[in-house]
Amino acid sequence: MPASSPPSTNPSLIFRLTRTPGDSATWEQFVLLYGPALMEWCRQHRVQEADVQDICQEVLLQISRQIQRLQYDPALSFRGWLRAVVHGAWCDWVESQKSDKQRMRGLSNISEELNEVAARDDLIARLEAQYDRELYELAARQVRQMVAPETWQAFEWQAVDLLGPAEVAERLGIKAASAITARHRVTKLLRERIAHLEERQ
Repeated sequence: MPASSPPSTNPSLIFRLTRTPGDSATWEQFVLLYGPALMEWCRQHRVQEADVQDICQEVLLQISRQIQRLQYDPALSFRGWLRAVVHGAWCDWVESQKSDKQRMRGLSNISEELNEVAARDDLIARLEAQYDRELYELAARQVRQMVAPETWQAFEWQAVDLLGPAEVAERLGIKAASAITARHRVTKLLRERIAHLEERQ
């Protein structure tokens, strides 16, 4: 049976960190969720594997400092604030590498690409993409509680597994039109919940 009312909003990890930057549990979750995006960023810009972990830890440290430094204004765009945080973290990291020659010698190879504006923009884009995935997961958990299991399954098989409406209908013992309707309904709910989550950030 569908839930009688939408579940409460669970803000994104980044937003939770703006309110409690010293919360170690939230920070650990953030590192687990966003760390892989940073690692991929390093590899994409030809950082040697031996240095990836070190650079990721340093950039994460700078992000932590920026989150504490840049207070979020609810009247402004949360995405704009997120971009400012990542931009500040990247700038601080680049400056730290320029000023700390001993640290530079300690890394076997820091790609010059990481010092370029294109690398900064790529970093911002990757963390924004991870933020979008997090919002989707939050919205999906909420919407799944709002609809019947059959409705969610019809949506998932079509939207995620890319099955056709006829095959989904056969599997669930429903009409193809019902499968299509289920997909549209869940998609609409997901969009509404994602918009609501962003408004609450």
